[in-house]
Amino acid sequence: MPVDPESATERTALLYHVANDRRLSQLQHEQDEEVRSIISSAVTKEEQQMAGSTVGERLPYNDYTTIDWLHDLVKDSYRFRYIQSRKSLRYKFISMFEACSGWIAVILIGALTACVAFVVDVSEATVSDWKLGYCTRNPLLSREACCGDKTPLFSSRSELADQCDHFKIWTDSYAGSFAIYVGLALVFGVISSSATMLTRSSLPAVAPEQSSKANGSNTPSQPLPAGKVMYMAAGSGIPEIKTILSGFVIPNFLSLKVLLVKAFGAIFAVATGMCLGKEGPFVHISTCVGYLVANWFPKYQDNGRKMRELLSSACASGLSVAFGAPIGGVLFSYEEISTYFPRKVLWRAFLCSLTAAMVLKALNPTGTGKLVLFETNYGTDYQPIHYLVFVLLGIAGGIFGGLFCKLNFLWSKWFRAFPLINQNPVLEVFLVVLATTLLQFPNPLTREPGDVIIKNLLVDCKSPVSASSWVCANEDAGVDAGTTNWPYIGYLIYGTLTKLVLTIITFGCKVPSGVIIPALDAGALFGRLVGQSITSISPGIFAMVGAAAFLAGVSRMTISLAVIMFELTGQLDYVVPHMLAILVAKWVADAISSEGVYDLAQTVLGHPFLDPDTAVAAVRKQALLTQVLVPPKQTMDDITVHVPLSNKVPFALLKQKLERLHARGLMDAGLVLVQAHGESTVPMLQGYISQSELEFGLTKLIPSSSPSHPRLPDFQIRLLGSLVDDAPSPDTLEIDLTPFVDRTPLTICAKAPLEYAVEMFSKLGLRYLCVTEEGTGKLVGVIIKKRLVGYLEGLKEGGGEE
Repeated sequence: MPVDPESATERTALLYHVANDRRLSQLQHEQDEEVRSIISSAVTKEEQQMAGSTVGERLPYNDYTTIDWLHDLVKDSYRFRYIQSRKSLRYKFISMFEACSGWIAVILIGALTACVAFVVDVSEATVSDWKLGYCTRNPLLSREACCGDKTPLFSSRSELADQCDHFKIWTDSYAGSFAIYVGLALVFGVISSSATMLTRSSLPAVAPEQSSKANGSNTPSQPLPAGKVMYMAAGSGIPEIKTILSGFVIPNFLSLKVLLVKAFGAIFAVATGMCLGKEGPFVHISTCVGYLVANWFPKYQDNGRKMRELLSSACASGLSVAFGAPIGGVLFSYEEISTYFPRKVLWRAFLCSLTAAMVLKALNPTGTGKLVLFETNYGTDYQPIHYLVFVLLGIAGGIFGGLFCKLNFLWSKWFRAFPLINQNPVLEVFLVVLATTLLQFPNPLTREPGDVIIKNLLVDCKSPVSASSWVCANEDAGVDAGTTNWPYIGYLIYGTLTKLVLTIITFGCKVPSGVIIPALDAGALFGRLVGQSITSISPGIFAMVGAAAFLAGVSRMTISLAVIMFELTGQLDYVVPHMLAILVAKWVADAISSEGVYDLAQTVLGHPFLDPDTAVAAVRKQALLTQVLVPPKQTMDDITVHVPLSNKVPFALLKQKLERLHARGLMDAGLVLVQAHGESTVPMLQGYISQSELEFGLTKLIPSSSPSHPRLPDFQIRLLGSLVDDAPSPDTLEIDLTPFVDRTPLTICAKAPLEYAVEMFSKLGLRYLCVTEEGTGKLVGVIIKKRLVGYLEGLKEGGGEE
């Protein structure tokens, strides 16, 4: 419960008496339990939105904030010990609830994610079918729900008219159908992109209220530094989620508004027929659900580290409902998204994914009563000779994936740099939808939504159920005539090429979109094409393996993708071909482009991310030392506080330091405290106080000027505790901020290899790292996470300098 800090100060002294051990859990002997709770919660990084300025000059990613993993670890331990120390019955119930709150939360997340996915799936199927016609019984029913068992596997106009009386096509004219198809797709595209525009947001480079406080007025005296502009509901959301789970903060990205817009926009975006899917957006939606549910539990609401544990579990449910792949969803979260994934997160992700799959199966959005979306039963087994074909599919998938990553990056940099496109994202979507519909409608294989395309291409023509499909009719026609059905081969080639080109220009548009389904479509088309020359087994097998290979080349997923393909098709017998093609595709794609689509998207979008493997490989080539990251002298002068032996610093000095941090317009600030002892003139590192905690101490704990609390000229701030606390003189007022000082900041020698710093930041989740001089231990610099990330980005681009 929020409490006014001024009312709290009326009840207890602000001066702490500190012994040698300065840990926060031992600094509360003069305060009652309620006030301790207030102070602990008041300095929470998430509650303060980590707002402030950062150490040093303007750096890349200045408008992102980070969490302090170690701080949150200690904070969670303190919370646990505090609850365990209470002996009342009330706290015993609280302790029991705390122990099981994580399990309760993931069950709620899984169930709610499945409900959202059900609404999106049903709505998307209905809206997409409106491009062809409508159900006379109920216009809100999709073609499959309207026709029931009579739904043709391929929806040509003649089949719809002959096999389904309740679904009425708009017109029998090809030209009329083409025009309606294009027109409605353009309308759907404009609706989706216009909704996405509602989530346009600018990341603040410095909080407005902080600038006001720094200027001593209610209005800023100078314009705030410009922040980064983002469309929160655009794209798949996976690059942003990877950024968040690595320890950075993107305000409002997981809000209820973004969730609703993402779901609504995904319905109309997929219905356009563009080369995109809703699987990536489902991961974003599930993470939004996880964030909203986590805020119901104080254990997660007030702790960035614990929050990210829950969000990692929530990601698994997103892919679980997207593909009906609960195990694959867990592995996807572990392999592709999460940076921090301990064993308890694995268990909770498993439960979250399981719950989502169970609820979705009960809701039955497909009407089949099964989780398997593309169930197949080929009835034939592959031979050792077919391994060569699977390798060929893997090579093709790797070439496609590598080229896609490079060409999509170049397209994004070139086409979206035009002012007309950059300033009018809806126009870009309009043009892409127009190109997509004009190219895809003439080809019967690519006219349908992406998931229906895969379903049509994976059919086994030996099955009586599938024998009447358009794909099988064309393949059988060639067999019966004893010749090659060249028009059908042409459709496969044309479909493969159009999917490749359209996927490159579509990914990155300002609509909710993912790249998984388009990659599967392109691979299935190519695999079916290859299967036409191999008559010993069903061409659907090569379509299935080709789909996995192409997606592996784009995303670089391996283990999770193999499991997803098994769960997606129900074909356990073909796990080995999938593994072979996926591995070959990854090798080939890595040789062409070292980063997958989500890593490149982070670069294009400008999101910070510290990949330890890539970072270590980059610095190893340069043989760099940690001293290359030491900030300039002016920066160090601005952030260094020389604490006298009295351990008291004037209020005016700290206020001035805080204003300088604000003036830089950066986030994640902090002041480093140094002190010279005895005869030594070398100032030694004594501690570090983050900007958010300093801001709280100077603005909330210090009483405002009033007749009862006059602002005295000699206002002293105690930053370092001493063994003997001198009583303040009558003409001074002293405030103790020692509880907010990190007395044991982690340090590294300036001459240490840079790999050490990379490992410490990535493995320990540090926000800052102090650099000391070799031999003397003198403080020479402070590195913050964004300085390291920015420097590594420079190395990646070949500059080698920040």
